[in-house]
Amino acid sequence: MEKPPKLLIVEDEVHLAEGLKDNFEFEGFAVTVARDGNEGLALAERDTPDLILLDVMLPGMDGLTVCRTLRSRGMRMPILMVTARSQEQDIIEGLEQGADDYVTKPFSIRQLTARVKAHLRRTAQAAPLETAQLGDISLDFRNFVATRGGEPLALTHREFEILRYFLKHRGETVTREQLLEHVWGITHYPLTRTVDNHIAKLRQKIEDDAAEPKWIVTVHRGGYKLLG
Repeated sequence: MEKPPKLLIVEDEVHLAEGLKDNFEFEGFAVTVARDGNEGLALAERDTPDLILLDVMLPGMDGLTVCRTLRSRGMRMPILMVTARSQEQDIIEGLEQGADDYVTKPFSIRQLTARVKAHLRRTAQAAPLETAQLGDISLDFRNFVATRGGEPLALTHREFEILRYFLKHRGETVTREQLLEHVWGITHYPLTRTVDNHIAKLRQKIEDDAAEPKWIVTVHRGGYKLLG
């Protein structure tokens, strides 16, 4: 018998947390609830859930810190931030800390459920790319380890995923919208600026001259392309 997907809900509003728990258990999920950020971090590391619903405003450790800490420790499951904030900069900050998606309160439970299921399908269908080479850069996607000329190269989880997507589409023009959809899991909000910010930071790490890139080049009015 197939195991139910494990969902961790990190939410300090008791009624909302219980309502979400009841809904997702009805949908066939195995649900755990944490009431604050420290408990959420501990349960995420202990149980390795398939997906996390993570409120931004939490007692103790806030959701952004929880997300950043999980990513720094190599936790790869989709993280959906739940927030009362709707300003673009707040959303960008969450995505740049490693979140895969966001929902703003109040939200439709049917839409949230559909988006959770979509992220789980995307994760299940992603074909693994375990290792790759770009010139003198070696990439180990299993352990999230990178070296350049034999020396350690510090890449974030998101940068590994960007490179993984480019490598799967080597030589193709990849739009910012494609990256948002397949790396961030965002299909409903055109946050293209965060893509450009990540590409700029990644170029600083992998290019000999970030101003004249030889690996990730800009395609005018198209997006980006991985050469080589």
